[in-house]
Amino acid sequence: MENLYSVQAISPLDGRYQGKVKELKDYCSEYALIKFRITVEIEWLIALANHPDIDCIAAFEESTAADLRKVYQDFSPEDALKVKEIESVTNHDVKAVEYLINDKLKAMDLESLVPMVHFACTSEDINNLSYALMLRHTLTQVMLPACEKLLGEIRAKADEYRDVPMVARTHGQLASPTTMGKEFHNTAERLQRQLEQMKAQVILGKINGAVGNFNAHCVSFPEVDWKAFSKNFVESLDLTWNPATTQIEPHDYMAEIFHQFIRWNTIVLDFDRDLWAYISNDAFKQIPVKGEVGSSTMPHKVNPIDFENSEGNLGMGNAIFEHMASKLPVSRWQRDLTDSTVLRNIGVGFGYSLLAYRATLKGLSKLAINRDVLEQELGSSWVLLGEAMQTVMRRYNIPQSYEKLKDLTRGKAVDQQALQDFVESLELPEDVKKELKKLTPLLYLGYAKDF
Repeated sequence: MENLYSVQAISPLDGRYQGKVKELKDYCSEYALIKFRITVEIEWLIALANHPDIDCIAAFEESTAADLRKVYQDFSPEDALKVKEIESVTNHDVKAVEYLINDKLKAMDLESLVPMVHFACTSEDINNLSYALMLRHTLTQVMLPACEKLLGEIRAKADEYRDVPMVARTHGQLASPTTMGKEFHNTAERLQRQLEQMKAQVILGKINGAVGNFNAHCVSFPEVDWKAFSKNFVESLDLTWNPATTQIEPHDYMAEIFHQFIRWNTIVLDFDRDLWAYISNDAFKQIPVKGEVGSSTMPHKVNPIDFENSEGNLGMGNAIFEHMASKLPVSRWQRDLTDSTVLRNIGVGFGYSLLAYRATLKGLSKLAINRDVLEQELGSSWVLLGEAMQTVMRRYNIPQSYEKLKDLTRGKAVDQQALQDFVESLELPEDVKKELKKLTPLLYLGYAKDF
């Protein structure tokens, strides 16, 4: 049931569709961003304490480190509201996180650690790692599993329809036969290639101070190898260290991720449109869902709404991804703030994409192949064998093979008898004529079933 909040939400992702993208709240929301910031701050504090050359803070007992980690492990949406209250005074979101941690330390009788919270950090040291964690969790916990599920279902349909022959179409016109399974297989192979790139994508991070040079670090503790320490810390978060940055990590890897999803989404959109067309020409029937209404005035209708919804939401997701991919790698000099507001829309791009994948899956679950329609259309399309015959004629060096078949078939209704009469008139070996006469559109499939 809808609640008052959902019907008053500005974004449909937080309103109409909130139940369909709810997993993203744990990774892409304001609460999640604050939690990741606290994670980075606490882990940085622990790492500082564990470094033997940083002598102003002692290494923690295991129990103390465990208690510190509970600050982010047990972090709740209610705790996030406390940070927002502090931010209403500071007008600075990262500083508000620092102050909340300070309050937590005081409550734990660890007030002596307060000076080392956020030590030598600029806000972007915390932010870039927090968004990196956001992306890593979003990809591994939600988006990549969703992509794999969709790909798996398309592969299952490819196998189910492996032996279903059909007329193919190029330019919307009849072309050499194929199978419905091969059509699904083509899409699956395209998606597989993108998925492999997604899985191989590195997620970068940095923690190197105000302009990326460890200036304050080197002054405060010149004996520390800050580059090595930074690299180890970033890698401890299961991220890849970027040693060459300004105040901000330049976001190039983010653009790579978003472009990968743009390509994936474009393939799914192409697939949606093809299925819409196959439904339109009765290649597929749609299984009615009890209680659903297809039209407010035409009770017979079962519309391909899932594929239409998917197409629309893929467009929305790609619009967000396209802007982020082109904007985020661009920043004036050492840093400007234009990336900050854009980054907050990461969940929007993923939300529309996730919504689309689930709509496509729902549409696939309603499909029922219409074998009779496909076989009837293909079985009556004898003209398609013109390609086969003129190719065999070329093999046996019959002059003007293409032109002769063009005269016979182009723009004309051709039946089995007309083709067999044509074959009989050719100067071909008798066994070749016999085999050509056996050929039917339903058998003219090449390797279509052998993927």
